Amino acid sequence: MSVHEGTRSTARPLHASAALQPLLSPRSVVIVGASARPGSFGNQTLRNLERGGVTTFLVHPKGEPIDGRPTFRQVADLPVVPDCAVIAVASDAVLDVARQCAAKGIRGAIVYASGFAETGRPQDVALQQALSDLTRESGMRILGPNTMGLMSEQGRLRLTFFGDAPDLGQASHSRIGLVSQSGGMGFALGQAATHGYAFSYVLTTGNACDVDVADQVSYLVDQPDCDVIACVFEGMADPSRLMAAGARALQAGKPVVVFKLATGEEGSIAAQSHTGSLAGAADVYRAAFARHGFIEVHSFEAILETCAFLAKAGHPSSSGVASLATSGGAAILIADKAEQAGVHMPQPSKAVARELRQHIPEFGSARNPCDVTAQILSNPQSLPACARAILREDDYSTMVVPHMTATEVGVARLKALGDVGRETGKVVCCVWLSQWLDGPGAKDVEQHGHLALFRSMDRCMQAIRAWHEFHRLRSAQAQDVGQGAVPMAGVGPLLAVGDRTVLSESESARVLQACGIPVVAGTTVTERQAAVDVARRAGHPVVLKVDSPDIPHKTEAGAVRLGLRSDDEVGNAFDEVMRNARAYAPNANILGVSVQPMATKDFELFVGARQDPLFGPVVVVGLGGVFVEVLQDTVVDLAPVTPAHAREMLSRLRGRRLLEGFRGAAPADLDELSSLISRVSHLMASHADRIEEVDVNPLAISNGKAMALDALVILRPNATS
Repeated sequence: MSVHEGTRSTARPLHASAALQPLLSPRSVVIVGASARPGSFGNQTLRNLERGGVTTFLVHPKGEPIDGRPTFRQVADLPVVPDCAVIAVASDAVLDVARQCAAKGIRGAIVYASGFAETGRPQDVALQQALSDLTRESGMRILGPNTMGLMSEQGRLRLTFFGDAPDLGQASHSRIGLVSQSGGMGFALGQAATHGYAFSYVLTTGNACDVDVADQVSYLVDQPDCDVIACVFEGMADPSRLMAAGARALQAGKPVVVFKLATGEEGSIAAQSHTGSLAGAADVYRAAFARHGFIEVHSFEAILETCAFLAKAGHPSSSGVASLATSGGAAILIADKAEQAGVHMPQPSKAVARELRQHIPEFGSARNPCDVTAQILSNPQSLPACARAILREDDYSTMVVPHMTATEVGVARLKALGDVGRETGKVVCCVWLSQWLDGPGAKDVEQHGHLALFRSMDRCMQAIRAWHEFHRLRSAQAQDVGQGAVPMAGVGPLLAVGDRTVLSESESARVLQACGIPVVAGTTVTERQAAVDVARRAGHPVVLKVDSPDIPHKTEAGAVRLGLRSDDEVGNAFDEVMRNARAYAPNANILGVSVQPMATKDFELFVGARQDPLFGPVVVVGLGGVFVEVLQDTVVDLAPVTPAHAREMLSRLRGRRLLEGFRGAAPADLDELSSLISRVSHLMASHADRIEEVDVNPLAISNGKAMALDALVILRPNATS
């Protein structure tokens, strides 16, 4: 990407659609580097443009005709100013050609050549930066370098060297606009047009020295021939721009389905060498996608299935989902996968159940899932009759029907289901369980406006859940994330600790208390007898911990003692804590030893916040102890969060049953706990210029109430004054 050093940059605005029009949907094109050699990038681009009847000019240094077409020696010789230039020259000639194009007044350019920032070599990074500088100086929009180009206007425009660029189809519904950083992945998906999917755009970015995935997503939001947006995404230096594009799409009611590559360590390294892109932490991206209305899928195979369904389905009439099956086993599969995905499958009303029983044999089931049995072979009208009875009900937004075997007879059943979908204004999800994946009827389903094809029951249920969540989020998008904010005026002075970047435990505790977060009472003492006296007043048992900004990890230093029940134990512990702390960090600034009552607890939580290098403040919640350290049972979201949002984060913990009361323990006060998490998030967001990290660990839950037993605040190195 244009920046790949791993730090957030100042966000530039999204390019306006009007500025991108000459690049992504030009009326005229010049190919610089045109060639008569078959298979060359310039020649193949010419072949592709000829198929669409686009006005095309050719530039070749010798000025010799190519296939009978005139050429010009240089860009300046062109008789008119074309909208877009395809720069099909070697990387060392790209910058000079791009400058010629800008001087001519050309408003868009596509650069195929690789060998720029993706190599990581300083001279190649500098060359790409020079292209970026040119776009700012001239206003000419550049796609690439290191890009395969694009197809737009349902394939009429093929600005690519890809030799087998498919016809994208001429459907008037469920048209997918595809954006991909990877050209290979983008054009691989585009070939799905050959078996029924409809695309209006296939846009790739490559290194994105100027126009990137965020600009392209934003552009597609404004295009009437795009019903849903698919995005194959690796990473970028400033993902806030992509989130802004997603927010535009959410407001417009146009779903964006995103598949994030580079979610593992090796994938992240590969992304940097592929397009020079910053992968970013997968869990933070996941939170950002959810916050801004993106629908994230976790497999390449799910992208187009989910897109086609969303484009056809419109707005759900309810959260309920119905199903019809011709096999008892398939009905069980539906029920299992719906439960796993959190898809609501309400039972039919008594009136509907009575109507269903008129068409179903006694050994079938008039419940949901509805098993009409294999008797449909002798009574083919029973399947559409049952589907019609169910889908007429507002309680059901869609219907799932497993397609067991691909046969010519089955095609008639699929058509009948499509007719029912059209009559009721709803989409029937056909889950193709037959392993004859392109058998009779498959393409018909993909092309039908009221049938959606899935080749996995898991992916079908996940798509339905995402559909409901997208429209729920759209309805709630006006929610004020500032709700639940707390006064932060008293925090600033507590962060003024000179040139230190770490607050001691007692200092960190005062910061939390200023935000209204309950913290265990503690008194810092500097002498043995003072520790004994404080422990007597507090009541045994007590805990002793070193209080030092230079020893944030006290357990590793051997500077914590628990469960002290007598004066002698407290006195000896004081000596041990001080001795171990000085041995661990001889030059540490030791403020003393904190004496705290030994808290009882039913279980522990971890609440933290930190600065993400790409997204800024994030908040993290997890179950403490072994859960956070071994099982990594944590949930991440962008800060700040409302108490309601914090409560939803808690519901996503795998160990959430502990919060409900377990083995006789009182359930956690979720209102109080959610408010506490929200306050930590607002602390981080309100002081993002000064705080690097906040740890509340452990956060003890005792008799349902939360209490911070330890705290750590780390300041940003440049914000300690």
